Amino acid sequence: MVRIKAPAKINLSLSIIGKQAHFHQVEMVMTTIDLSDYITISKSSNKKDKIILKSDFPNMPLGKTNLVYQAAELFMTHFRITDSVEIEIEKNIPIAGGLAGGSSDAAATFKGLRKLFSVDCTDEELCKLGEQIGSDIPFCIIGGTALATGRGEIITPIKSPPHCWVIIVNPRLAIATRDIYAAFSFAEADDIDTSLMLNAIEAGNFDEICMYLANNLEHVTTKIYPVINDIKQELHANGASGVRMSGSGPTVFALVYTEKKANHIYNQMKKTFPKFTIYMARMLG
Repeated sequence: MVRIKAPAKINLSLSIIGKQAHFHQVEMVMTTIDLSDYITISKSSNKKDKIILKSDFPNMPLGKTNLVYQAAELFMTHFRITDSVEIEIEKNIPIAGGLAGGSSDAAATFKGLRKLFSVDCTDEELCKLGEQIGSDIPFCIIGGTALATGRGEIITPIKSPPHCWVIIVNPRLAIATRDIYAAFSFAEADDIDTSLMLNAIEAGNFDEICMYLANNLEHVTTKIYPVINDIKQELHANGASGVRMSGSGPTVFALVYTEKKANHIYNQMKKTFPKFTIYMARMLG
């Protein structure tokens, strides 16, 4: 049996720079945070079902639409593994929240199966497999902090940002990423210079990182769910240094330099939005 940690990610910068065929071309600066799911994989004696998924999260689909199932099926087919496996998904990352929870779970599944069956393959080989089922999976395999280009599958690791705290606020709304990208308009999008974020990270300048947080999809999702603006305003009002929506949303995150202030903001957000899912996490990088 193996147990693998699957951390969430946030987008420090997300710029859509073009479109090819059915895919948008992006420049994204992403980093991992200490909010994680856990994937436990063990060999199974069940001969009827080669892949059995279980989860502590109610109403999660546990069949072929689940990225964990797809990752397991792809890995086992590619490496010609004939054994059966049981995979348990312990969920903490909000589903369809813009934090790459499903992609991180799939990445952890690849890593767990590699370990369980002692398969000799590199992270780069896993990334090639992963991009077949999800553009965020290669980043989740590599982890840390990185620039993602192409469809998001070309990963260039970069220096980690300065240590800080991250407040995560999810309004318990699920959003399909494909729907947000479909509604995206270049005419309405802000121009984002990704180099500003890259330079701020390279310099280790926390204030500039907060200043250059950017997301081309935020205005699209906010039109559908105006509550995102309410969350942002409340985070700013309570002293957050930098606030932005992550990915296609609807999760909003705030960067905070000190633990004391992070605790204050976390407690205030819990009071203001008692029905929302709110976390306080560290940036891992």
